[in-house]
Amino acid sequence: MLKLTKRADYGMMAMRYLAEHANRGKAYSARDIADAYDIPLPVLAKTLQTLTRARLVVSRHGALGGYALARPAESISTLDVISAFDGPPVITSCSTIHGNCEMASRCKVREPLRRVNDGIRTLLTSISIADLTEPEEGLRIHDADRLVHIHD
Repeated sequence: MLKLTKRADYGMMAMRYLAEHANRGKAYSARDIADAYDIPLPVLAKTLQTLTRARLVVSRHGALGGYALARPAESISTLDVISAFDGPPVITSCSTIHGNCEMASRCKVREPLRRVNDGIRTLLTSISIADLTEPEEGLRIHDADRLVHIHD
């Protein structure tokens, strides 16, 4: 099963919060975000450190300090955020092996599963953090038509 870690989930929540408040032109503290989503502050602080190291958010020091998006929410994909915590998503171990595995000559699902994996990556790339700020009924997947089809 493809599943996000709790830290990746918290990272997405923090990015959504910062995107929703980005037009106000200020930075937000870890406590602001933790309180908004009822996330333990120490966990969220580590999450924000990871996002900062990944250059998805910037940390500002001082009286008006806090966190803000490093670039516009439209240019940050959900894949960027997930990869900062979990690495690129893979659905099978052979997706990460460069070259052939011992089963390559007999495997009939490696190529179809590679296309599924590529489709997941394409989908996650097409959904921006800005998309996550829209009401659920308004969420649109911009590049869904570019997904790789299994039956090609």
